Amino acid sequence: MARSGPTNLIGSMDEIQRIFNKFDKNGDGKISSSEVIDSLGELGTTISTEEVRCMMQEFDKDGDGYIDLDEFVDFIQRGGTDCDADGKTQSGDGNKELKDAFDLYDIDKNGLISANELHKVMRMIGLKCTLGDCTKMIRQVDQDGDGNVNFEEFKKMMTNGLL
Repeated sequence: MARSGPTNLIGSMDEIQRIFNKFDKNGDGKISSSEVIDSLGELGTTISTEEVRCMMQEFDKDGDGYIDLDEFVDFIQRGGTDCDADGKTQSGDGNKELKDAFDLYDIDKNGLISANELHKVMRMIGLKCTLGDCTKMIRQVDQDGDGNVNFEEFKKMMTNGLL
């Protein structure tokens, strides 16, 4: 049974289930490596086959070659993978995972996340929020007042549990 503890990045189990279902393209209750690649591609993110292999090894606890819901919850609770683009496991302070998450939201790759970008990604992963909600989230961490979130502000957003 999936855990119901804190989910530092996303929130409720219902939200995690919706995101899991978005990744589980064929609806078989498990996520394959090709579904990971396809889903991240839809979000505008490319991932190397080596990184997917590393990630699958890291989170596929039962060794069946797939990520089930329990394993996905663990992935969310840990804040992502420790694998780099070369498929090597990294140890460190967690900045790589945060940078990877930031890059996912930074659709136009200008180093800033706008309310529109945040809204688009939230909707793509199945979270219900308005553009106004996203604007409010950004205002809560926007230290330089530019109406966008840079990487340092994003770290604050994640630390404060706003995402």
